Amino acid sequence: MELQELFEQAVAGTKTLTEKPDNETLLKLYSLYKQATEGDNAESGPSNPFDFVAKFKHEAWDKLKGTSREEAMEKYIALVNVLKGQ
Repeated sequence: MELQELFEQAVAGTKTLTEKPDNETLLKLYSLYKQATEGDNAESGPSNPFDFVAKFKHEAWDKLKGTSREEAMEKYIALVNVLKGQ
């Protein structure tokens, strides 16, 4: 199966998790997804300095700068597999 297909299956698989992951894991999923689908974060940050959720998301994605889309997809798939107990 092609990497893109495996990635799409993993994305769909996050909707069927039996337990909601902790916030740190959710940030990892978010940042890996964004890196895999959009590449490096080109945004300067959230416009509202008191939007802490947006700030943490931005920072998590920013830490992945330079990571290839393929590597981000592979890491996302691996993380989802761990969460699903595979």
